[in-house]
Amino acid sequence: MRGKAKKLTIEIVAVLLSGLIFWVPLYYVFVNALKDAPSASELSIEWPSSVHLWSNIKEVIAANDYMLIRALYNSIVLTVLSIIVMIFVCAMAGFIMHRRQDKFTPWIMFIIFAGLIIPPAIVPTIWVLDNLGLFKTLTGIVSVEVALGFPFGFIIYRNFMAGIPREIDEAAIIDGCGGFRLFFRIILPLLQPVTATTIVTSSVGIFNDFVNPLYFFPGAKNVTVQVTLYNFMGQYTTQYNLLFMNILVITVPLLILFIFFNKKIVSGMTAGSVKG
Repeated sequence: MRGKAKKLTIEIVAVLLSGLIFWVPLYYVFVNALKDAPSASELSIEWPSSVHLWSNIKEVIAANDYMLIRALYNSIVLTVLSIIVMIFVCAMAGFIMHRRQDKFTPWIMFIIFAGLIIPPAIVPTIWVLDNLGLFKTLTGIVSVEVALGFPFGFIIYRNFMAGIPREIDEAAIIDGCGGFRLFFRIILPLLQPVTATTIVTSSVGIFNDFVNPLYFFPGAKNVTVQVTLYNFMGQYTTQYNLLFMNILVITVPLLILFIFFNKKIVSGMTAGSVKG
């Protein structure tokens, strides 16, 4: 009994600490986003004496000729396209690499795992994209995001494949299914938990990505949400109330995404981590 009570106490403390780590910064951003410029410049966690929610939202949205609207559109399109491509590429690769084992498999796995460790090279990547005519294009930045997210997605898809019996493949082939029909009609629907996990985890990284769009997708028309934070930061004056409101606005889509997929995240991560 004492061991169970001690374990329960540790779990409660861990949950409370996790909640504090997440909610305190969010509360700090939310409180300062409601203040006017002089009050927000104090950077305190006190509740504002007067709430300026709608005025701050209007000012943030209208700043720099409604740049935030354009940035939200660009980031959402970039995220959606990258996730769609990543799901199909990672799922197909995970399916093939799990079902087929030959002498080249260890080398291919080594190259993929290296992608988790080796950082991307900015200048060579720009050179490659420029020579392919993909620099400053949506196709180019989607390719970069998919390439960077591929190793993680591949690993969880490949591990999840271990829970799908090979007899399903054999039965489908006997019934006349080709390779693509087998994958899209039978295998892919079985991957919903890990697909939900991939959507949430990868969407957060792509939507909040600052470095890759800055280097590979520059230009005023190509601005993404993270770049808009510079609108309210200057050398001599920083409009902290608008800066925090901008952060709050660009956080909302990710919160909605998490709420929508939260039931499948844990099951997908668990399945992808214990099946090999």
